[in-house]
Amino acid sequence: MPVTPLLNFPTDSHFNPKPAMTPLARSHTLRPPLDFTLGALACCGACVFTNPLEVVKTRLQLQGELQARGSYQRHYRGVLQALWVVGRTDGIRGLQKGLTAALLYQGLMNGVRLGFYSYTEASGLTGVPGGSLIAAATAGALGAFIASPAYLVKTHLQAQTVKAISVGHQHNHQGVSSALVSIYQREGVMGLWRGVNGAVPRVMVGSAAQLATFSSAKDWVTCAQWFSAHSWLIALTAAMISGVVVAITMTPFDVISTRLYNQPVDDFKKGRLYGGFVDCVMKVTASEGIVALYKGMTPVFVRLAPHTVLSMLLWDVMRQRALRYTN
Repeated sequence: MPVTPLLNFPTDSHFNPKPAMTPLARSHTLRPPLDFTLGALACCGACVFTNPLEVVKTRLQLQGELQARGSYQRHYRGVLQALWVVGRTDGIRGLQKGLTAALLYQGLMNGVRLGFYSYTEASGLTGVPGGSLIAAATAGALGAFIASPAYLVKTHLQAQTVKAISVGHQHNHQGVSSALVSIYQREGVMGLWRGVNGAVPRVMVGSAAQLATFSSAKDWVTCAQWFSAHSWLIALTAAMISGVVVAITMTPFDVISTRLYNQPVDDFKKGRLYGGFVDCVMKVTASEGIVALYKGMTPVFVRLAPHTVLSMLLWDVMRQRALRYTN
């Protein structure tokens, strides 16, 4: 049976792009377990390379928490300086802190997110006006909720360091499994989903910006004749465009999410610093200013751009190969 390629090019005599239908919707559907696995593998592969930037981003976002600008010591002053400080103090392994939890998070969250989104595209649900944005946001919400415990532990581990350069609350976990057990014993099952109210809107916004832009960009660049001979170049260009959009829209939500996840908990299992998403936004802007919502913007962009490029490119390429073999 002939296979409809993931990307159709102008050289194809049957090429007839339709704005309402993205390339994925024109392809056959992969079985959900396979689609989940490919999405997870693609994002885990990207995570290995970008995790040091995630460590730096977490530190920058926690630095000066609820303190007026200029009233605290700045251990981290930029991406390169922060990478150097972490590497010098914590060693090379310190740059990969929380990697196991990060891989677990990327695998769960993006496996669900990308698998769900590709299914909606193949089903034609994204063809209606606004369908792509709704599907991408819904996929992000599902992925963020399911993988929230992994992100919680990742944030705790990446914030941990020696006192000389520490920022934010230090949870002092010994590893991923001990962190999960410790949180469960102290706060119960609900404690593993602490901060999810910040993670869901964060990933919804990022997912909508990334996937909707990626699909639209692929449709646009496919129409360019000089891209037609290189399918990987189409995916690469689309991923770069979506990476920029994600970085701009997602940073404020990322800051709030990091603060909610890392805050200490009192004896009544309530956060000591913030009562929830809105309370966190109000307190951060009141004490640190509106610009605090863009703390770590540079590492967010520096990380998200290559992460988006790598994950979306790997996912797109693997899906094309899988479609050829499975059909």
